[in-house]
Amino acid sequence: MRHPPEDFAELRAEHEALIQFLYLAPVGLVQADADGAIGMINPIAAQLLMPLSRDGGLDNLLTLLQDVAPDLRHLCARYERPAGKICDGLHLHLHAGGNARKQPQILSLTLLKLDAGRLMAVLEDVTLQVRRERQLRQNEAWLNAILTGIADYALVGLDAQGAIAAWNPSIARVTGHGQDAVGRPYSIFYPPDGMTPEHLLDRLREAGRDGWSLDEGRRVRADGSAFWGSALIAPLPEREPPSGAVPEGPAYCLILRDISEQRGASEQRRQEAFADHLTGLANRRAFFEAAGRELERSCALARPTAVIAFDADHFKTINDRHGHPAGDAVLRHLAGLLLSTFREVDVVARVGGEEFAVLLPSTGLAQAALVAERLRDAVAAQAAEVDGVRIACTVSAGVACLDDGEGGIDLLLKRADQALYAAKRGGRNRVESWRPALAGAPVHQSEGNEGAEHVA
Repeated sequence: MRHPPEDFAELRAEHEALIQFLYLAPVGLVQADADGAIGMINPIAAQLLMPLSRDGGLDNLLTLLQDVAPDLRHLCARYERPAGKICDGLHLHLHAGGNARKQPQILSLTLLKLDAGRLMAVLEDVTLQVRRERQLRQNEAWLNAILTGIADYALVGLDAQGAIAAWNPSIARVTGHGQDAVGRPYSIFYPPDGMTPEHLLDRLREAGRDGWSLDEGRRVRADGSAFWGSALIAPLPEREPPSGAVPEGPAYCLILRDISEQRGASEQRRQEAFADHLTGLANRRAFFEAAGRELERSCALARPTAVIAFDADHFKTINDRHGHPAGDAVLRHLAGLLLSTFREVDVVARVGGEEFAVLLPSTGLAQAALVAERLRDAVAAQAAEVDGVRIACTVSAGVACLDDGEGGIDLLLKRADQALYAAKRGGRNRVESWRPALAGAPVHQSEGNEGAEHVA
C-alpha cells in the first residue's frame, strides 16, 4: 500500500520532534537493543557514560555499565515481562579518578524494557542529592535521639581519647556493664573485630569536625550477647575550668541505642542500596564509599590501608560444565568463606562477575598477604557442594597497600589488579603482592557469570 506524500511529511515531522525532544531532555537517554547495542544516545547520556568507556566508544550500554553494575545484564536476562521497569533509580557509583579527596560521582539509572527487542535507559547525576539525603538522615537520627523515649538509650560520657568517663544506670540498662566500664574505650560495645583503635579515634575527630558521627551495626553486651544498635557521638561544649585547675569531665557524649526491633526495615533498605543480590556481600557502591572514607582518613593521618582483589580461577569452565545456577552457588560458597576469614571491620565486596575485593583498614602489605593466603588455602581445601555434586574451585589474589592514602582507591585497586594479573600469569591458585616491578603490568580481566570485568 502506498502512502500519500502528506503522510510521509507528517511521519518525518513526528520523528524530528521526537529526536529534538530526546536531545533536549534534561536527563541522559539511551535506546538500545535487548543485548545492549546502542541505537540512540543523547548528549547528556554520552557525557555521563564516556568515563566508563575503555576505548572511547559508546557502542553497548550493558558493556559500558558492567563494571559499576555487574548485576545489570543478569537482571535484563531474567526479566520475563514483555515490557516494564527492569530497575528504577539504581545508583551507579563511579570512583573519583585517583583523587582520594574528590567526592565520587553517583549516577541514577532507570532501565525500561520497551518491548522484546528494545531497552530505554534514563540516566541522571544525583551526586549532590545523595549527599544531601545522607545529611538529612544524620539530622533525623540526631532528632530521634533527642525526642524518643530515653529508656531506649545508654548515655555515655567519653573523654578526649574515647574512654568512658563515668558510669550511669542507662549503661547497665542497655549493655549490662557496671562500674567496670569506666576508663575502658567505648569499643567495648562493639564486637572484638568490629573496630580498630584508629577507627575509634576517627569517629571522635569526625564528630568534632561535623558536629556528630553516627553508625549502625552489631553491638555486644557485657555477657557477650549481640544486638543491633546505633551509636551517635557528639562533642560536648568546652567548659572553662577554674583558674589553675586541670580541665575535667567528658569531652564527648555517646548515645547508644538498641534498635533490634527496627532492624528489619533498616536492613532491607541497606540491602537494597549496598548489598550484592546474589551473595549478600557488599556491592561496588558500598565498597567504593567505604574505601573513599578510609583513604581520606589515611591521608589525614598517615597509616596503611590494604586491598585484596580475589578472582575465581577458570570460572567459565564451572559455568560451562555445571551450568550458571551451579556457578551462582559456587559464588555464594566463596562469599561464605570470605566472611568467615576476614574481620567485621573489613569490607568484603563482590565487585564483578566472579571477582571480589576486600578493604582492610589499618593493615600493612605483609599482614594482608597472610590473610589472603589463609583465604586461598581455605577455598582450595573446601569444595562447594551443589545438589550432591562437589565442585572444586581455587582463587587467585592480588594484594596492595597504601601507607598514606595518596593516590586514592583508583591507584590502590590498580595495583591490586596488577598483582592479581601476576598471580594468574604465574599459574593461578596463588597470592601475589604488588611491587614496583609490576607497575607497568596490565590489569586482570575476569571471566564472570555476566561477563563483568573489573579494571581499576
